[in-house]
Amino acid sequence: MLALAAGTAAALSGCTSPTSSASPGATPHGAPASGGDPTPAAIPILTDASGHPLRLIQTSKPDLPAVRGGPPTHITHLDGPGQNVALTIDDGVSEEVVSAYIDFAQATGVRFTFFVTGSYPSWTLHKDKLRPFVDSGQIQLANHTWTHADLTRCSGGTIESELRRCERLLNTTFGVTGKPFLRPPYGARNHFVDGVAANLGYTSMTTWYGSFGDSGHISEKTLLNLARKWLQPQAVVIGHANLPMVTHLYGPIVDIIRSRNLQTVTLDDAWYGARGRNRVVQS
Repeated sequence: MLALAAGTAAALSGCTSPTSSASPGATPHGAPASGGDPTPAAIPILTDASGHPLRLIQTSKPDLPAVRGGPPTHITHLDGPGQNVALTIDDGVSEEVVSAYIDFAQATGVRFTFFVTGSYPSWTLHKDKLRPFVDSGQIQLANHTWTHADLTRCSGGTIESELRRCERLLNTTFGVTGKPFLRPPYGARNHFVDGVAANLGYTSMTTWYGSFGDSGHISEKTLLNLARKWLQPQAVVIGHANLPMVTHLYGPIVDIIRSRNLQTVTLDDAWYGARGRNRVVQS
């Protein structure tokens, strides 16, 4: 997941800068320098490996039963046997990559959980484009803090502020709550962080089983090899809406999903079943 530009986390009241990764699945990298985000021209037309436009591979919400007891306190996999996979996309540094992921969802029917870092403007910039997918449940939004701070280096008050500010964005901009799912930046958590989060309703700390490795610059070949490795039944897989490499690989990723007979699910799908739950926040 994305490390903030140097000094940002340190500037937060009650936080200190991370010096090493606590991530269970990926090493964080620095944010792109100013002006380093891809331009719209860097985002290709969505095509498969043969150059044909991407086709719909999932046409409806999966018919899953609700899981008794709901989601666990720590998530890396989906419960039980099955052919489901949870694609979870973090951060949102790049406005263009966020937009491309929405296009991917529209073209293919693939279901995503976006873990939103609330301070990035991509979420409000694309609110009108994203909102219909949130309303339909194809894209779920969950909390990834406000500034991507390492919560294990923050005071209790700062942890609360990080979570509340992102939650407020989800409430007011999209009419949903991120609860109970929280992805702590870098996967960094401890009993203190878990306790503060749980007191705010974030009772399911969501890390991952495998990663696309795209929090920083990697080659497309490496990213695709990681996708082949980790897109497995009942896995929670993490990617990032930060850099354009993944947008060149949507076709091959769809091919992997199709060839393995996987069904994409949101975290709500996986634990709350076909009926889902009322995520709308009443104002």
